[in-house]
Amino acid sequence: MDAGLTALLGAAVGSLATLGSAMVAGRAAARSQFGQWRRQHRRDAYANYLCALYDRDVALDAVRDALRVDRPDLRDVDEKMEHFVAQARGVHRAAELVILEGPTSVVEALYGVVHASDGLAEVVRRMVRDARAEDTSAKAADTALAAEREHLLYQAVKHLRVAASEVLGDSGTR
Repeated sequence: MDAGLTALLGAAVGSLATLGSAMVAGRAAARSQFGQWRRQHRRDAYANYLCALYDRDVALDAVRDALRVDRPDLRDVDEKMEHFVAQARGVHRAAELVILEGPTSVVEALYGVVHASDGLAEVVRRMVRDARAEDTSAKAADTALAAEREHLLYQAVKHLRVAASEVLGDSGTR
């Protein structure tokens, strides 16, 4: 074989190898960028949900505080309940994004938070109904039950944080 042809074939093989390497590197970079993009969207969805949940819990605590007195101001209680309901809507909207972003482990943990949250809200709604009816017969029992349900909600939120951290790769965020 002629030296010129050998050099040409060598250059062609080198070019193909370089092109192949560039394609592989390009695909790896694209996968990495997509992974980072997806991780960021999930992180934002989880953080937005937890922030909305916190705001809703603060609103619910305000309702509970208004109910602590012997004869609550029902107008004040109603205003605080309206604020709580508005915050709860925000939590539901934020939950939809978490459900869309997945994965299953986080969605299942989210449903645990929803269940615990609904249980606490149910007790507080009953306490509001009883306050309107001026029925204090179950107030002590409902106050204790609300504290128990609040603890269950705390545990569920903690579980959600762990599940989200595992998905995001933030093992130190527990």
